[in-house]
Amino acid sequence: MEVILQEDVHSLGKSGEIVKVSAGYARNYLIPRGLAMLATTRNVKVLEHQKRMVTQKIKKQEKKAQTTKETLEALSLTIRKKAGEQDKLFGAVTAMDIEEAIAKEGYAVDRRRIDLKEPIKNLGVYVVPVKLHPEVIAQVKVWVVNE
Repeated sequence: MEVILQEDVHSLGKSGEIVKVSAGYARNYLIPRGLAMLATTRNVKVLEHQKRMVTQKIKKQEKKAQTTKETLEALSLTIRKKAGEQDKLFGAVTAMDIEEAIAKEGYAVDRRRIDLKEPIKNLGVYVVPVKLHPEVIAQVKVWVVNE
């Protein structure tokens, strides 16, 4: 008997896959628990339609991320902090500071998407990667200057 998995099932397959299982396993375990549904022609067509819709949505998000990447890379952010001897900062520039600087420019980026390995502790120019999409990473130029 062929079924379409609704959720990931250990040792059987992932959600959305069509797998062949014994009739008893499908009738007594998978279908009653909502883990699978019968692989009828109608259900297969619905599944294929859903997959197409998801891929279109992903492409749309990637295209939007690409345009955002171009605008963010054109930005040059300036963050002013107090510094002491040898251009060392009192404190540090964190992802939250960079998020606020981007917000002042009119763009909304979640600070968890800013891939700052460790806080910036010196004056200078830094290139900070921002993950907009799993395949789109913007390189934002950040100037850290003395107040």
